[in-house]
Amino acid sequence: MKKVVVACGSGVATSQTVASKVESMLENEGINCHVEAVDIKSLDNIIDSIDVYITIVPGSKSYDVPTVNGIAFLTGMGIDEEFEKLKNLLK
Repeated sequence: MKKVVVACGSGVATSQTVASKVESMLENEGINCHVEAVDIKSLDNIIDSIDVYITIVPGSKSYDVPTVNGIAFLTGMGIDEEFEKLKNLLK
């Protein structure tokens, strides 16, 4: 099963909100994957075990993992494009 991680400063409010929204959207599309919210500090420890990283923190460290803009899932601006990108990365 593919694994998606959403990371923000604390791993609580913002990342959890985006993770829940993404998980629901993927479920509605019939895409089964694990979506988890974490704090940005723990990302280094798990980055090698994930398939897609959804970033909330602008200008955060870049990783050698496909990345999706999580702000789009908060604001709704650009959400369709980012969701399409996410779906393609999970195929």
